[in-house]
Formats: sequence, structure tokens, C-alpha cells
Amino acid sequence: MVSINGLSKTYKEHKAVNSISFDIEKGRCIALLGPNGAGKTTTLQMLAGLLTPTSGSIEFAGYEKKDYRPLIGFLPQHPSFFNWMTPREFLQFAGELSDVPKKQLNARIEETLAFVSLQDVKNKKIGGFSGGMKQRLGLAQALLHEPELLILDEPVSALDPTGRRDVLELIDQLKSKMTILFSTHILHDAEQVCEEILMLKDGELKWNGTLEALKVEFDSLAIKLQTQEPIGTFLEQLDYVEDVKYNDLTTATIALSDLSKTNELLQEIIRQNTTLVHYEMLQDSLEDAYMKVMER
Repeated sequence: MVSINGLSKTYKEHKAVNSISFDIEKGRCIALLGPNGAGKTTTLQMLAGLLTPTSGSIEFAGYEKKDYRPLIGFLPQHPSFFNWMTPREFLQFAGELSDVPKKQLNARIEETLAFVSLQDVKNKKIGGFSGGMKQRLGLAQALLHEPELLILDEPVSALDPTGRRDVLELIDQLKSKMTILFSTHILHDAEQVCEEILMLKDGELKWNGTLEALKVEFDSLAIKLQTQEPIGTFLEQLDYVEDVKYNDLTTATIALSDLSKTNELLQEIIRQNTTLVHYEMLQDSLEDAYMKVMER
């Protein structure tokens, strides 16, 4: 749907984004991950048409106009509102700015307010709203003109657990209707709602692929075992054991170099006349994979 080629943004001597390239496929939900200062917000603002790239291109398939902003809905990290307005008035204002046809606008406002669960407060002043309510109103603004690509910058970072859950559930529901790209530094949120991952570090793209591919590439097999007797040091002498971490005298976590050696490991434990109490295969989390990518 969108091709991003050699996208860069430089501020004086500082290169905030350094020649990144990736494609966004229609109907995907993509998480943009990276530490603070990685260039996530700069990248999203260039995609949203709010910042002009220093170099590179952003192309929407089959769309020849240079201004592609009508195709995009954008929720900034800290959305700002006119506190004296009501949600209905704010969306009326946003809809006129987005050129939503007048005949459709009223129906779209009602539909969008219902979707973000703000119908009951549509005529109350925004100034009295909680952070979660404002975030849902910001999302309503981004959705109002039915964009093809929804861009969300840290949509849940400032919310309490209830607000976070509400916004993540809305994002999950939207996945069937539009393509979503959102930045976050909360890895669990990315794992909950997205299929693809982009990782930025120091303005450079470090990973671009599916969540599954990330886990496969950076997964390391580890086994946690507990024995009745003290384990001893025999595990360290096995050539297929990369590392052993002892939790205590009877519990250890073992990193294997070869997945096919698990049966051999069990046989060796039995040969050592050791009684196995607990045996568990551990898989890396998204956080583990993220740390490995960032360390490259």
C-alpha cells in the first residue's frame, strides 16, 4: 500500500532518521519499536505529512497526488483540544478540515463517537475529560474521515491500565477495517495487537518483519530443570550446553546450542542417578528478542 524509500530527516548536525526503507502492506497492523530518541515520532510525522523529509520518498500505490494526507488518520502522542468545545463540536470542526462531505458528516460523527464510547458525553466540555477520554476522542478525530492508513504515536503511553486496555481493544477492532502503524515502547502492547514489527535505533532500521519471524530468528532454546538431589557440575561438561545458570543447588536454567539434544540431556540426567522433579522448555519473549536486536 505504501512504499518508503531512503527516508531521512536531518536537523543541523543531527540525523534523526537515517535513510530507512520499508513497505506497508494493506490490512496489516505494524508496531514501531525503539528506545527514546530512536526517531519513531520523526518517522511517523513524516509519514503523516507533518514533517518534510530531508531526502527519500513516500509513495501510496495508485495515488498520484503529491498531498496524500486525505488517506491518513493521525493521533499524536499528546493530542491537544479546545477545552471549551464538546466532542461533537470538535469532531464537526475536524470533519470540515478533513473535507468529509456535509451530508455524511453528522452520521460519521455519531458513528465514531459510539465506536470510542463517548456518545454519552458528546455534549459535555472536553476540559473536564480524563486522559483516557481525551485519547479516545483523539482516536475518533483520526478515524472520522475513514482513512486507509491509521498512524498512532505512543497511543497508550500516558494512560492508566484501564485506559490502556480500552484503547488497545479499539485498535484490535480497527485491524479488520484499516491498516495501522503505531509506535510504542511497551513491548507487551505490540505483542497483543500487531503482526509485524519495525525496530529503530539511532534513526536506523534494525528490524523489519513479522513478529513470528523475529521470535524464530532470535529465539534461543533454554531449559529449566529442578532435581531432588544437588545437580553438581556435570551439565557444564556437555558439549551441546552453551550456558548454565544455577538458581540454587537443585535448580538450573540451561541454554542449548542444538534443539535436537533435549533427549540426550534427559538421558544424561538419568545416567547421573539424579531424580528430575521439574523440566520446562523456556521460550524467549518479545523483550528478549528486542534486546538482542538493539545490541547488534
